[in-house]
Amino acid sequence: MSEENRDLNTKDLMTMDSNKADSAGTTDAGKMLAFYKGLYEKEKEKNEKLTRELTDLEAEHAELSLKWDNLKNSLIYRIIWPFRLAWSHFKNACIRIKRLGSFSEVRRKIKSKRIERAAYKYHGTESFLKGEELEKAKAKAHEFTKKHVFSILVPLYNTPEKFLRELLDSVEAQIYGGWELCFADGSDEEHSYVGEIVAEYASKDEGWSFGDGKPGKSRIKYKKLDHNGGISENTNACFELATGDYYALMDHDDLLHPSAFYEYMKVLEDKDAWFIYSDEATFKGESINDMVTLHFKPDFAPDNLRANNYICHLSAFKRELVDRVGKFRSECDGSQDHDLILRLTHEAIKHGDGVVHVPHILYYWRSHAGSTAADINAKTYAINAAKKAVASSLESDGFTGFEIESSKAFATIFRIRYRLVARPLVSIVIPNREHEDDLRRCIDSILTRTSYENYEIVVVENGSTSRGIRDYYEELKKAPCIKIIDVSQDKFNYSELINKGVKASSGEYLILLNNDTEVITRSWIEELMMYAQRPDVGAVGCKLYYPDHSIQHAGVVIGLGAHRTAGHVHYKLASTNLGYMGRLCYAQNFTAVTGACLMASKADLDACGGLDEDFAVALNDVDLCLKLRHMGRVNVFTPFAELFHYESASRGSDVSGEDADRASRYEQESEAFRKKWAEDLEKGDPYFNPNFSLDYSNFTLKASPAPMVM
Repeated sequence: MSEENRDLNTKDLMTMDSNKADSAGTTDAGKMLAFYKGLYEKEKEKNEKLTRELTDLEAEHAELSLKWDNLKNSLIYRIIWPFRLAWSHFKNACIRIKRLGSFSEVRRKIKSKRIERAAYKYHGTESFLKGEELEKAKAKAHEFTKKHVFSILVPLYNTPEKFLRELLDSVEAQIYGGWELCFADGSDEEHSYVGEIVAEYASKDEGWSFGDGKPGKSRIKYKKLDHNGGISENTNACFELATGDYYALMDHDDLLHPSAFYEYMKVLEDKDAWFIYSDEATFKGESINDMVTLHFKPDFAPDNLRANNYICHLSAFKRELVDRVGKFRSECDGSQDHDLILRLTHEAIKHGDGVVHVPHILYYWRSHAGSTAADINAKTYAINAAKKAVASSLESDGFTGFEIESSKAFATIFRIRYRLVARPLVSIVIPNREHEDDLRRCIDSILTRTSYENYEIVVVENGSTSRGIRDYYEELKKAPCIKIIDVSQDKFNYSELINKGVKASSGEYLILLNNDTEVITRSWIEELMMYAQRPDVGAVGCKLYYPDHSIQHAGVVIGLGAHRTAGHVHYKLASTNLGYMGRLCYAQNFTAVTGACLMASKADLDACGGLDEDFAVALNDVDLCLKLRHMGRVNVFTPFAELFHYESASRGSDVSGEDADRASRYEQESEAFRKKWAEDLEKGDPYFNPNFSLDYSNFTLKASPAPMVM
């Protein structure tokens, strides 16, 4: 950071004021006025210089643009087009190789993609039970002690005959027969065949029973509406036909996996689930095997759901939930599912087992011309409706003054800017030993790029002896917002340093920060604070980049990696990558976030005992996040607070083969972590779908699907 910029920093000015007052014993108003006038003139001169440079650059740009236009229209440019295309592909391949770091990483990436493509087939018709397995499942379906009935609500409107027949066939193929199809038809007269097809299937379904010898009426119910009232009004008409104790939502052109309600019943045999959802796939063409997107979802994640309707299909929920929160609202047409799911899950988590996720693809979402699955721009009103749905949910939770805007991933995936209810003191705790350059870069970036004003920096000094760092400490002590505390250790213990730094801090909120980081986002503290201020939130983490702008941290998953302790997802991807299903573009829940930059309230840190000093170097941050989660908190990763991280500059890598002691220490702490959190590791990370391989950080599918337990 240049001396010129540092001179203009508010806190530096405060320090200079303080120094002048100390030396003179009084403040000379005239001298201070002259001082600030000098700064103003200096800034004015710099601005004039920048204006001249901008003018010159604009003229140069115009000249280059003209030359480029002439070149593009030339014959030679058109002739060499194939060679330029080949060069472009070669250059892009080199860039990808460079981002991955080595050819071994390239091979690993290619292998993971091959595995993923091969795994697609396991989630289509090949996943349907057949033969002996199918017969066992049917027998078990009759033996369920509970006899729940799922009322499938399907609003019809000019549904193509092929789509309607395929939908009906997929429902009739259900292994568990406790369902009823409730159709409300708003089709026009030209599509009268819709009602005729439904009647045809209804007549064939007469006499079905649970196997108790009591034949019943057809499970297919139909109502012809006198007008098309829109998707919410039409679906609400389906509720009037429903008699089941659970409702399920289905679009009129989609398909179900034969095991859909069988899998849901296996859940309900053991749990009092109020809301159940599954994974889903989008397909094109004639067959569900023509899948274009497989969406493997996390377990219930409230922050994910506010930003993105990741739950969507197949949603099934208790009748009692609808009685409490209401049905579809026509003002949210286009995003009516998101609106209803937000209200239903908000109420469901208060009861029983709340919201349960079944990690299997049980719903196939057809993508065709005009469908939202194909292009959200085909239904532009859906974007505003989705914003309205999210805003309504936030307001019901007591939030005010927030802003909702579409992300670069997708128009209905949102960035939510929450209003800060207060601006309390934030203590930034930075352990350090030697490494003057790293610490100077870190603190300079905080002082010159931080828009949040009410903070202090607590440097935890640990045995530095060099003249350079000691002189730098003397500089820092002159700043009123910085304090240095000395902690002597015979053996390095990061957790102990942090705990002592926290104890010496005065802030209501803490940021644990590595000395080898550098602030990018000016509003980084505000971005962290907007989540940390919530009483339900424990730790909040940011997005960290390596110096080459590849991702170092974007959330932590337990069980990930060779040691099966914890690992970072989206690791080493480019900073511009949107992430799996756009997950690098919105704030979301994770089991853990890295301690390289972590915000939490001091009250929560004290309540959970701070960092466990048995984890001297590694996994102390993950351990902390798990303790917070067991206190009932959710942890949040936000991609909108960005920093560089010059990874372990102060001590090197814990797993490096260059240092056997470090590798041994890491293995010891890994073993202690696996023992302490054995139950959590056994259950698996709730925010990382079990269909993903724990060997890869980038949401690579396993070679075979997660088993459906019989």
